[in-house]
Formats: sequence, structure tokens, C-alpha cells
Amino acid sequence: MSTAAGPAALLAEAQALLPGIVAIRREIHRRPEVGTHLPQTQRTILRALDGLGLTVRLGERLSSVTAVLEGARPGRTILLRADMDALPQQEATGLDFASEVPGVMHACGHDAHVAMLIGAARLLAARRDRLAGRVVLMFQPAEELGGGALQMIEEGVLGEGPGAAPVDGAFALHINSRHESGTLHLRPGTQYAAADTLHITVRGRGGHAAAPHKALDPIPVACEIVQALQTMVARTVGVFDPAIVTIGRISAGRAYNIIPETAELTGTYRTLSEDGRRTVREGIARVAHGVAAAHGMTADVHLPEGYPAVRNDPAFAAAVHRAATALLGPGRVHEAPWPTMGGEDFSYVLRCVPGAMAFLGACPPDRSPGTAPDNHSDRVVYDERALATGTAVHCAVAQAFLADGAGPAG
Repeated sequence: MSTAAGPAALLAEAQALLPGIVAIRREIHRRPEVGTHLPQTQRTILRALDGLGLTVRLGERLSSVTAVLEGARPGRTILLRADMDALPQQEATGLDFASEVPGVMHACGHDAHVAMLIGAARLLAARRDRLAGRVVLMFQPAEELGGGALQMIEEGVLGEGPGAAPVDGAFALHINSRHESGTLHLRPGTQYAAADTLHITVRGRGGHAAAPHKALDPIPVACEIVQALQTMVARTVGVFDPAIVTIGRISAGRAYNIIPETAELTGTYRTLSEDGRRTVREGIARVAHGVAAAHGMTADVHLPEGYPAVRNDPAFAAAVHRAATALLGPGRVHEAPWPTMGGEDFSYVLRCVPGAMAFLGACPPDRSPGTAPDNHSDRVVYDERALATGTAVHCAVAQAFLADGAGPAG
């Protein structure tokens, strides 16, 4: 493979690697795995990295892979991350490489993330003699369920421990089908919302459906709480610091003619600031207890904390924008006008080191941007040609970061 310098050469080399990158993506797509234990995906990664001269460490509590590429000279350390896990969802894409595992599919592009990072490892390994510093490749399970990034941090992915070099910056890509294929989108500051969950149990008194006045029916009270939560958000949260509360599941009763003892609500709330997060958290508890009490009932409220917001370091995001623009051209790199209300556990990494996450557009060629099934849809499909773009962006960002810090690490 040619290792000529320059953005055009880098993109051309990534495109030359595309058939192999796509093959890895499809292999992982066919055999998706959920959660922290992803042995097949881990084996695929290890096989693909073999021979690149990387120092590889496996996770202890989860099937993670950390691979370190040492440059020719001392310098800074950058981390590039790809999440590995799938979703508990039945695939309905009709692809000839669709999931062979019932009830499990890669509906959020993590298979593409892994493949692109492997492609970047190959590009960077071919450029090792020109790199000052090191690149840490973070292949992470359990982004969807379990906060695998936090577990990898606890196991030392950011450089804790004897002889380890601390990470100075971090970068991640997230593919989507919303944006034009091969385009990059990021913004300084908040990129993803904090993603928390809520569980409310309304406790009434059961009885016969024909005599509701002798019972305390929790079902209409639960419905009232759902409506009151929306009013609470609209009237206590500022419009320039938005929040969302969504109830995704209501569960109550087992028979049509019995008033149940309890009704359960499960959902999520998404916020962009810590003040907003606190306001919504307090409001959920106040509304649930107050509405239940108004009807002579009680409510148990459980609000487990989820992923914090992803906040892109402004200087790092600007450097990504410059590197990607040099690679792809100014018309292909865009500043996102607003954050997404989705959640991402890359936030844990960015709480420890400066860095950024960017969106990679991969809208299928037969659809217009914004019209294709999106991430977490059982019908989501990506334009695989965008994987060459993502591979090259990883490499360009790493090269630029290390070049800016060339020389002895400070």
C-alpha cells in the first residue's frame, strides 16, 4: 500500500481498503452480540489487528480490546474509540448479510464503527515511521446497555497504571443514515444529551372492575402522571435549555375485569445541562407523588442516573473540523446546529480528557437525507461507501493531533 503524504492520498488509501473494511463490517453484522460479553466480535477484531505490530490488552470484566500503536518518536497520546455491541431487536432490513441471531441486530452502526477503526489501524500502522506519539484504539462493548466505557476507564484504557502513558485527547465517530453519505457533522460543546431513566410505581387498592368506587384504581392516575409530566417540562424547563420526558412502557393488571393494585411507568428523560437535569429529576418526583396523593394513593419513584451529556472540547472540535475539511473539502464538513437528545457513554471518556465525537453521514444512495430509517430502527441501512470516509477521518484526526504535539511529551 502506498503511504504517500497528503489528504488526497490518505482518502485514496482508505478507499482501497474499503472491500476489506466492508467484509469485517458484514461479518460482525451477521453475528451480533449484546452487552458486555462479545466473544465472537472480540475474536474478529483480534484477527483483523494481527500483524500490525500493536500492543493488545483484553478486558477483564468485559470483552473489550485495547490496542496501542507506538509511533517512531515520543509525543502525545490520542485515543480513537469504536463501540462493539448490538441491540436486542429483530432485523427487518432484508439485507443478504442480515443478522443470523434471532432477536439481535446491529441497528446503531456499531459494526461499522469497529470496521472503520480497524481500517484506521491499518492506515496508521503503515504511517508509523511518521508518527510522534501513540494511538490507543478502544474497542468497547456495552454502549447500549451497561456503560462499557466507564468499565474500560476503570480498567485503565486512559493510561492509568505502571508504565502506562496517559491519554491526552480522544475522538469517536458515530454513523447515521440521516445525513448525506460521506459528510461529517460535529459541534463544540454539548453534542449528546444526558440520558437518564425513570421508574414510577403507583400504588392503589385492587378490586372488582364493576365497583371502582370501592377500590383505588392506579391506572387512570398513572395516565394522569404521564400527562402531568409533559406539562411539568413545558412549564419548568427553559426553551433554550431543552428537556424531554418520554414514557416508553405502562404496565398494569392481568385481567379485563380486575382493578389492579399497582400501575408501573418506565421511561427516560434527556437534558442538556446539569441544571436542567436537576430540574427535571426533581419535577418527576414532585409530579408523581403529588398526583398520586391527590387521588389518595402513593407513588414509588426510582430515578437511576444514566450517561452524562457528551461535551465536545471546543478547541479539539475545531481541530477535528480543520483536519476533516483538509481531507474531505469544506462542503463535506458541517457544524451541527444543535445537539441530539440521544445518549452516549463516550461522555465518560470526555469527562476525563479533551476530545470530541462527530457524526458520519451514511444515507443510502436511493434515499434523500432525513428520509431513511434512522438508528435503532429495525430497517436501518447505511451506505457502506461512507466507511472509507470514516476510516480516513480517524486517521487524519490522529495524525493532526500527534503532529501538533510532536516532540517530547509534556
